[in-house]
Amino acid sequence: MEEQNLSSPVTEFVLLGFTQNAELKRCLFVVFFIVYLTTWLGNFTIITTVITSRRLHTPMYFLLANVAFLDVSDSSVNAPKLLLGLLSQRRTISFSECTFQMFFFHFIAGAMVVVLVVMAADRYIAIYKPLRYLTIMNRGVCMGLVAGAWLGGLAHSAVQIALILQLPFCGPNILDNFYCDIPQVIKLACTDIYMVELLMVSNGGMLVIVMFIILLISYTIIFVKIKTHVTDGKHKALSICGSQITVVCLQFIPCIFIYSRPFRKLPMDKLASIIYTVITPMLNPMIYMLRNSEMKKAIRRLMSRILSSGKKL
Repeated sequence: MEEQNLSSPVTEFVLLGFTQNAELKRCLFVVFFIVYLTTWLGNFTIITTVITSRRLHTPMYFLLANVAFLDVSDSSVNAPKLLLGLLSQRRTISFSECTFQMFFFHFIAGAMVVVLVVMAADRYIAIYKPLRYLTIMNRGVCMGLVAGAWLGGLAHSAVQIALILQLPFCGPNILDNFYCDIPQVIKLACTDIYMVELLMVSNGGMLVIVMFIILLISYTIIFVKIKTHVTDGKHKALSICGSQITVVCLQFIPCIFIYSRPFRKLPMDKLASIIYTVITPMLNPMIYMLRNSEMKKAIRRLMSRILSSGKKL
C-alpha cells in the first residue's frame, strides 16, 4: 500500500500525519478538536452578530463577516481529515479526493487573500474619504468586490490544479503531511517538475509576497494618517486597523513560508501548515472580537437577547 508500482498510475496517497504514537495522537485529537469547535463558534458568532445587529450593517462589517465565513470554510477543508487521521488507523486518501482537497483549499485561500486586500482598501477610503465613504463603498460595490474575490480564488485554484493534473504520478505515493497540498504532491510526479515549480511559485508565492508588501505599505500610510490627522475616534480607528494588520500577518507569513520558495522539505513545514490551516482560522475571530469594541458591544447585546428569549420560554 505504501509504495505504488512504478509502471502503474497512483490511485491514492498515504498521509503520514504528525506521529504514530497512539497516546500522542489522542492528545492531539482533543487539542485540534477543541480548536476546530472554537473556530466554528468564534466565526459563527461574528457572522450572526453582523447579520442581526443593524449597527453593524456597514461595509467594514460586511467584509468581516465574509472573512469569518472564509475562515470556517478554510478550516473545514483540512481539519476534519486531520481529526479523522488522528482517530483512526486509515491514512490513505484517494487521488480524486486529494485533488478536490487541494482545489477547495486554494480556492478559499485565494479568495481570502483578495478579501483582505479589499478590507485594506475599505479602511483607506474610510480614513481618506470619510464624507464619501458610504457612497463609494455602497452595497453593490461591496457585493461586487466579494464576488470578485471568489472569482479570483477560483481562477488561482483552477490554474494550480490544471498544472497538477497534467503531471504523471506513477511512483512513490507517501505525503509527509496531514493533508494534500501542492508542494508535497508535485514532488511525487514522475517527470521533471522544474518549470511547473517555477509556474507554481510565480502564481502563488510571488503574488502573495507582492500583495503582502502592498498591504504593509497601505496600512503604514493609514496609520500615519490616523496619527496625524484623525482626532475623533482615533483609538477606535487604530484598534480596527491594528486587528486587520494582525490578521494579515497571521494569514500571509505562513503562506509565504510555504509557497514562495522551491518545493523542498524543511523541518518547519508541518508547523507552518498547522498554523496556516487550523490555528489562524481560530485566532482571526478572537482578534476581531477582542480588539473591536463595537463588535464586543454587539455580541453582548446579542447574548442578552438570546438569554432573555430563553427565560421567557
